[in-house]
Amino acid sequence: MTSDVLSGRFIEILMVFLLLQNDQSNCLMKKYLSLGELLIDYRKLKKISQTDFAVKLDVDIRTVSRWEKDETLVKPEKEEELAEETFIPYQVVHNLNALVAIPTYYDFRIRKYSLAELSNELPDTEWLKDQIETPTKRVRTIELKTDIDSILRYVQFQHNQKRPLNRQLIVEAAKILPELNLIIVDDTGHYSGHCIVFPINKVTYKRLKDHEISETEISIYDLTDFKNEEKPIFHFYDITADCNENMFYIAGVVLKFFKELHNKDYTVSSITHRYDSYESNNHLGLRLIWEDKEAKDVFGENTQARFYEGDFKEFLGE
Repeated sequence: MTSDVLSGRFIEILMVFLLLQNDQSNCLMKKYLSLGELLIDYRKLKKISQTDFAVKLDVDIRTVSRWEKDETLVKPEKEEELAEETFIPYQVVHNLNALVAIPTYYDFRIRKYSLAELSNELPDTEWLKDQIETPTKRVRTIELKTDIDSILRYVQFQHNQKRPLNRQLIVEAAKILPELNLIIVDDTGHYSGHCIVFPINKVTYKRLKDHEISETEISIYDLTDFKNEEKPIFHFYDITADCNENMFYIAGVVLKFFKELHNKDYTVSSITHRYDSYESNNHLGLRLIWEDKEAKDVFGENTQARFYEGDFKEFLGE
């Protein structure tokens, strides 16, 4: 079975399992047939003129106009610069920037693309356990300045992010827990997603659980080396990927880590904004502790934040 088929079957459950911070409950991926259409939507979203866009890319305004009318293609050497400036996945730009464009679904809000319309139905969670051994060299520990730059840039996209994430916190978490603080790149080496997990102490965990602090108040002093803890606590802050296949690979690494941790007691926690995570989290052995209904009203969020805790031992058959 190909990776495309595999990823198509269980991308939604991967997103629930990994407790994505971004709200994808109202994910409407638009099908783009040309690069021009994509660029027009990008400018509308960012509320910038053709002139401003041209300046950012160091091209003539007439060039931008021709791109948007699909009269000319973006030069190959300009594709990377365009992807970097817009933060649209390079593969999306490349797919559409062709004489015969590859139709591509894309959602600016969650920076995710697909070549086929995603199903809204979640597959059986039990099927997930059989798919965690697929290897890839495209997932590695967060270690470069460019890794963190991309992560912080992505976090700014999240509508529920009220305060910026501390750069040094990511650096320290990656040093302490390199196994779960991950970056994934595409086949051309461009940023495609990440996983951020904070190994936190009991006091910080209790304050999060008691709803006394927010995730953005976690500091480097709240981190601990899980190997030295009798019962370590892993707080999933954020995990994302720009397409199904890349989410598949990140999930494999994360699941394998916890499967190999079978002889140690641990706690997993996360604050998720997904409305459809109740049933799946129950299957995975996680429990709902609280939900912030007031935040939905105050901040106008589509769904309220929910705090979950538990472990994956029963789910992984341990």
